[in-house]
Amino acid sequence: MTTKLKIKKGDRVIVRNGRDRGKMGEVLQVLPKRSRVIVQGVNMVKRHTSPSSGNPGGIIEKEATIHISNVAHIDPKTDRATRVGYKFLEDGRKVRFAKGSGEVIDR
Repeated sequence: MTTKLKIKKGDRVIVRNGRDRGKMGEVLQVLPKRSRVIVQGVNMVKRHTSPSSGNPGGIIEKEATIHISNVAHIDPKTDRATRVGYKFLEDGRKVRFAKGSGEVIDR
């Protein structure tokens, strides 16, 4: 059974722990079964690839996954880490909001 994740693709997050602590980036992919995310420019690793059709090969640097507990949302108003809650708008939509400032995160 997977848990409900409050982080979605496209969210701006900050890394809280690890060697990339303090770096900010956009979530490129969420892997809910493994509770991991891929964040742009964070946890860069080098992969040695062999040439194939359309791929010249060589050493390629790309993002590796990071555990979801090591990232936090960025408050849109203050650009600092914040927790996320849910609330219903007047039109009946359920949206995420930053608990620090009350700003709505969902578009």
